[in-house]
Amino acid sequence: MTAATDPTLFTPATGGPAAPPPPDADAVLEGLDPEQREVATALRGPVCVLAGAGTGKTRALTHRIAYGVRSGVFQPASVLAVTFTNRAAGEMRGRLRALGAAGVQARTFHSAALRQLQFFWPRAIGGELPRLVERKAQLVAEAAARHRIRLDRGELRDVTAEIEWAKVTQTVPDDYPAALAKSGREAPRDPAETTGIYAVYEQIKRERSVIDFEDVLLLTVGVLQERPDVADAVRAQYQHFVVDEYQDVSPLQQRLLQLWVGERESLCVVGDASQTIYSFTGATPDHLLDFRVRHPSATVVKLVRDYRSTPQVVHLANGLLSQAHGRAADHRLELVAQRGPGPEPTFTEYGDEPGEAEGTAQRIRELLASGVPASEVAVLFRINAQSEIYEQALADAGVPYQLRGAERFFERPEVREAGVALRGAARAGGRDPLVETAVDLPSQVRAVLGTKGWSSEPPAGSGAVRDRWESLSALVRLAEEFASTRPDATLGDLVAELDARANAQHAPTVEGVTLASLHSAKGLEWDAVFLVGLTDGMLPLTHAKTEAQVEEERRLLYVGITRARKTLALSWALARTPGGRPGRRPSRFLEGLRPGTTSRGTRRASGGAGGIERGTAPVPRARRQRAPAVCRVCGRTLTHPGEMKLMRCEDCPSELDERLYERLRDWRSEQAEALRQPAYCIFTDRTLLAIAENVPEDAASLSRIPGVGARKLNRYGSDVLALCSGEELPGTGGTADEESTAEEAPVGKAPDGNAPADEGTRQS
Repeated sequence: MTAATDPTLFTPATGGPAAPPPPDADAVLEGLDPEQREVATALRGPVCVLAGAGTGKTRALTHRIAYGVRSGVFQPASVLAVTFTNRAAGEMRGRLRALGAAGVQARTFHSAALRQLQFFWPRAIGGELPRLVERKAQLVAEAAARHRIRLDRGELRDVTAEIEWAKVTQTVPDDYPAALAKSGREAPRDPAETTGIYAVYEQIKRERSVIDFEDVLLLTVGVLQERPDVADAVRAQYQHFVVDEYQDVSPLQQRLLQLWVGERESLCVVGDASQTIYSFTGATPDHLLDFRVRHPSATVVKLVRDYRSTPQVVHLANGLLSQAHGRAADHRLELVAQRGPGPEPTFTEYGDEPGEAEGTAQRIRELLASGVPASEVAVLFRINAQSEIYEQALADAGVPYQLRGAERFFERPEVREAGVALRGAARAGGRDPLVETAVDLPSQVRAVLGTKGWSSEPPAGSGAVRDRWESLSALVRLAEEFASTRPDATLGDLVAELDARANAQHAPTVEGVTLASLHSAKGLEWDAVFLVGLTDGMLPLTHAKTEAQVEEERRLLYVGITRARKTLALSWALARTPGGRPGRRPSRFLEGLRPGTTSRGTRRASGGAGGIERGTAPVPRARRQRAPAVCRVCGRTLTHPGEMKLMRCEDCPSELDERLYERLRDWRSEQAEALRQPAYCIFTDRTLLAIAENVPEDAASLSRIPGVGARKLNRYGSDVLALCSGEELPGTGGTADEESTAEEAPVGKAPDGNAPADEGTRQS
């Protein structure tokens, strides 16, 4: 059903006297602290909630909506709750349903605007709404080519970001240079070139009758401004508004919100200026901080009781913000921990990045051995390029992980198969022998998924079979949670819930250590968090020049710290590569927070928790003292982990023995199946590429290839060397002289310009 045909989307709320309040309306308030209760009961007039990290803002908001609905002040269909991610919107819908407030719309700005645009476009403009382009990079590249400019991948990303910034700040192409100068924003390339590309990009969209995500907001604003009848219809439907993460709204989103609300004041916003980390997208905390100026009669409530983190983590977070500067810092919230004490945060210094990654992986392995679930551990870094070395280290340690934002849960083959099976069982109803004897919804789901490989006990090992089981188990847990909030739910109801989650990409939790950038970690939390790569130049990034830019980097670290419930580890490396010059310094943000001094020769705090540790990753001394890696083709010093593994520059000529590479992959697959481990735990693709390029003749030359440590050399060295010499191994499909009957794919760069991705680096 489309938005344009959904009869419930814009049915005006009925008038007349409100229905009598249910007798249990006050039950919604049970368990709230005094400040949360104040939020929940403030149903009239503008309300501004200043909520620190971990203070239960979502709980306060959802209970406010539910209390309003159950007390008869709000009608469910008249409430629009807006947040910034599909996951947050999905979580809010689930909580509202559990609180008896089903029917309330909880959406992102873009989702709400798109539905309104689809509904009103035929009336306001005529015809069908232009097709939405989900990824604009290809069109931007084409616009640049028409403008006689060739962009590499990084430049394309920069120009695309600039176009998005211009659009959310309502800046047309001709005004971009002036807006750039006024904002103090540092342009990644010549403003005149960006202006030209931006103009041609808009022209291409018009030629093809397509729109992008920013256009969804711009067009909705335009329709509401130009058509009073449409604006009146929207305001008749939605009379009460709630906005989460209000510190992240852009000028365009703020304008849309104003048009939605109109002259009324039934608006509740919640945010934390200290968590403003998206200014590069046009977000600004000014709308939050100026709320009382625009609404002098507003009720303002501060939530500072931190229920997420231990006092030790909270103390570190407060200490970090106490050194901040600027307007957001002037309005910072001093968090008060509500949990019991936990371990002190640790600060660890490593000699080089590989040592930091391996030391982190070892600590995570110890946590998992102590009983901490892998899904409750995260490694957070400043930029996505830092993930590769941690993927490798975790793979070498046999630790399952997932790279946040990579593979989509609902696109996995086993999840698709499970969805088809559940949908078939739902259509069959009680006639399906798998579910007719099941006593409840979770039992029905277990019965259906049992035919797809799920069992009550996990399989041994950590291979592909275990990965499949984990995906199916996530669906079983989701069914259990769904049934707990809707005891009368049917299998058909669950299938509808899965469809809604798939559309919103609101995936359930999957076992595996999370690897994520600090930006993508916003809104999430884990029992244990490892903040890595904390050096000046990385956090803050080198390009953070102005005070405002540096302060946003500080807030980014604050977000990272406050993701941890109990265990928090902060680390940095003095050099990028083994044997490299140890010229790096720990992040300036750690000054005054970590024990001891920043001077390498000064005595540091020793003994007890919270002291600075020297990284002692379990690697041979010879590796830690190895000379800087150089390209074996051109001799240039290598710094990127992927190039270091290949032992050459990414763009230098490859001497790959493709036939050997395929034989190595076949051998690895057989080993992985036999050991019931993911393939990457044997060797990653990059390691196999390096072996196939170097063709080592003995154990010494094989051990010099990054990724082939002493343990793997002892375990797999003889097989690998045999394959390199052309010998036949049982089950590998023949010798190197035999032609493969399968069509061989060329080994080179993937469409995104990277070398072929390692198995499991997206999701293991």
